[in-house]
Amino acid sequence: MKFLLIRLSSIGDIVLTSPVVRCLKQQHPDAEIHFLTKRGFEDVVRNNPYIDAVHLVNDNTIDNDLLSNLKEERFDAVIDLHHNLRTLKIKRALDVTSFSFNKLNIEKWLLVNFKMNRMPNVHIVDRYMKTVSSFGVTNDDQGLDYFITPEDERAVDSLPEHFRKNYIAWVVGAAHATKQLPSAKMISIGKKIKSPIVLLGGKNDVALSSTIKEALGENVFDACGKFSLNESAALVKHASVVLSNDTGLMHIAAAFRKKIYSFWGNTVPEFGMYPYLPSSLKTNSAILEVKNLRCRPCSKIGFDKCPKGHFKCMNEIDEKVFSAL
Repeated sequence: MKFLLIRLSSIGDIVLTSPVVRCLKQQHPDAEIHFLTKRGFEDVVRNNPYIDAVHLVNDNTIDNDLLSNLKEERFDAVIDLHHNLRTLKIKRALDVTSFSFNKLNIEKWLLVNFKMNRMPNVHIVDRYMKTVSSFGVTNDDQGLDYFITPEDERAVDSLPEHFRKNYIAWVVGAAHATKQLPSAKMISIGKKIKSPIVLLGGKNDVALSSTIKEALGENVFDACGKFSLNESAALVKHASVVLSNDTGLMHIAAAFRKKIYSFWGNTVPEFGMYPYLPSSLKTNSAILEVKNLRCRPCSKIGFDKCPKGHFKCMNEIDEKVFSAL
């Protein structure tokens, strides 16, 4: 059979689909698997050996040329792991059997607006897996995949020599401010950490990382904005521990089976997108959050600033655990 899997964005969400790709390919080795995503996220899937072909969407446009090219592939089935109006347009155009991921939008809305938790106690990966259950595909419980090249791994050689054997990778940024530790909190935590720290993030995080570097001094290497996504992934792969907000590199860290300390602000693990690790793997990872705040979660996505003004969900996270790092 020939499958088209769709997940248009974003980094973490695409990484979380990797067990579906692997299990489908391994349990149906003669199947041909194509993956459709946005052009900006090509690096997330391009090295995956379980994917036979990648198709790319320019921005948010599902144009006629793309639809025509997809029709020529003559897919047997579409596995829609994104499930929105754009993917509906694709499914209608291809007019083949399709299976769509249930986003549980009503349950999320109830949790955000009324703090009524009707979310199933099931990770989003296992919900993704249900889309291929009709083909007899089951979860192999091997966790997430992320594939980089030897060239990407050379990024580690850019670190100061005394950092390379034992450093902590700290993902400082996030898509929204309320999913990100404030700089003063990061500096307070950083002062408790004895191991070398490598700060990771994109160009948008450079001002933040510069502030942290200035406060913490020689114990910090600022890598923000200096490496590609997959080079940053290599720095995550070779770290002894990873600190991260709820963001894409957190899921890449899980794919590399790292010990992860994840910070949770306006979002909550109950949404089902906490670090996904094989049940057999004991990494002593920790989810760090302030429980029992009446205002939390305030969004399933995030805001530019705390709607209440106090940002207790991040400012009151316990720091004691970091004295052992």
